[in-house]
Order: sequence, then structure tokens, then C-alpha cells
Amino acid sequence: MGQLCAGRVAIVTGGGRGLGREYAVMLAEQGAKVVVNDLGSTAAGEGADLSPAQQVVEEIKRAGGDAIVNGNDVSDWAGAKALIDDAINTFGRLDVLINNAGILRDRMMVSMTEAEWDAVIKVHLKGTFAPSHHAAQYWRQETKKRGAPVSARLINTSSASGLFGNVGQSNYGAAKAGIAAFTIISAMELRQYGITVNAIAPRAQTRMTEGLRERTEDEIRRRNPRWVAPIVVWLASEESSDVTGRVFEAGDGILKVAEGWHAGPGIEPVEDPNVLGPKVAELMRKARPNADIWGRDIVS
Repeated sequence: MGQLCAGRVAIVTGGGRGLGREYAVMLAEQGAKVVVNDLGSTAAGEGADLSPAQQVVEEIKRAGGDAIVNGNDVSDWAGAKALIDDAINTFGRLDVLINNAGILRDRMMVSMTEAEWDAVIKVHLKGTFAPSHHAAQYWRQETKKRGAPVSARLINTSSASGLFGNVGQSNYGAAKAGIAAFTIISAMELRQYGITVNAIAPRAQTRMTEGLRERTEDEIRRRNPRWVAPIVVWLASEESSDVTGRVFEAGDGILKVAEGWHAGPGIEPVEDPNVLGPKVAELMRKARPNADIWGRDIVS
């Protein structure tokens, strides 16, 4: 069996630890040249240390692969552009961008500070948009040069918190829901250039999730980041050219396609708000309930 991503050049943001590390290593195993981008900050986004990314690069090289370290801040406009340029200048091209960098500043909404909101939105939402914008500009230019579409891949990171909701994560969930919408819209806009855009909602045990609650050894095994990496690497390959605008839940024993908002039951418009009560109550009886963090209907 050949290497799924042979000859492709991929960027993995947040590639120094956890999920990003698994993506980078498996991409290299499948023949890709990898740019391991990581500031090396804490899970809360503080400080900087390039050694985690450097360790991943050294691991890839010891196994015979090709990789470089990049320490740019993906939530900074110029830093995101420099990241894309680094891949192109080093390896001569770019085929895949995996937006995986993220932080947590969990707190109940009523107690959350402006700084805690802004930091999470910036890293997740702008940190997805900025590198995606610069990569898409490069791919659009390549399409014009060659007179034919490229075979490029954008892979973003959403979350069950953004898809279904989770207490204490209004900042994180809002960002991740935004990334899911960004993925769907970008897929519509970029398809003409041969660019697919998908997202992963991972369920994995990483430093960002390990302190949230106690887990059994079996749960930790099922939530190993290596169970998420295969779908990411497949989406990075040329085999995935007909899959775009999708969000996949992966890890913890599942691989699912998440199904987003759909129109539910409805009525004719009502002019008088005084008569709406019973009508809305009937709509609520007919409507499917919201989901829990696992995507299951909440039964009252």
C-alpha cells in the first residue's frame, strides 16, 4: 500500500502536542512534508516555548520524514501570512492547512472577563481565519497560473461544545460554532478553485481536556488522540476531493458526520403577540429537543 499523502506539503497549527502532534506524525508517515507550527504556550495561551514543536520535527526526521518548525502566532495577521510563506519558501508549495491551535479559558458566562472572552475568540476564530485566508489566496493564484484547479485542503477544528453546547465554555463554544459555520461557507466559496474545506470535532484526552473530569483507563484509551488522526490525514489526501463542507466527530470510539441546523416545524406568521403562547407551545411539542454534549436528544 502506498503513502496516502506522498509529496504533499502540510501545515499543522498547534502541532507540538496532543492532537496536532498526532496529525503531524501521521502525515509524515504517509509521505507528507510537514510544517509544525506551535507557539508552545500553556493551555491558557500564556508564554512561548518552541521545544515541543522541535521535538515533533526531530521525531519525524528520525523516522526518515521531512519537517520544519514554525513559531508564528496564527492569530496575528502578519504572523499567519509568514506561516504560509514559510511552507512555500521551504518546500516549494502548500497543499494542506490544518487549523488546530487553541486555548481554554473556561468560566461561567456571568463570571467571565472580557480578557477571557477575547483571548479564546482570537486564538480559535481569528487563528482559523487568518491562515486560511492567506492559504486560500495562494491557492487561488496557483489556480490562475496553471489554468486549472488545485487539489488543496483546509481542515479546521470545531468541538462538541460548539455543535451541542457545554457549561462553562460560552467563549470556546461560540468560537467553535463559528468555525463550523466558517467551514461550511468557505467550502461553498472555495470549491471552484479545487479547495475542500472540512472540520473535525475531536473527542480526545489532551492537556486541554485532561483536567475537566476524572476518566477511567478505558475512557482514556478510547480518547487517545491517535484515533482522531486517521480521518484528518485522509481528508488531507487527494482521495477526499469529493468531501467538502462537512464536520466530522472523531475519537472516543466514534467517527460520525455531524448534521447541522435544519428547518423544523412551523406555522403561518402571527400579527398579535397575545395569541402566540399556545402556538409556540405546540411548535415546541413538535420540535426535536436540543442535544446534550454527546449530540443526543435531551429528554426532560
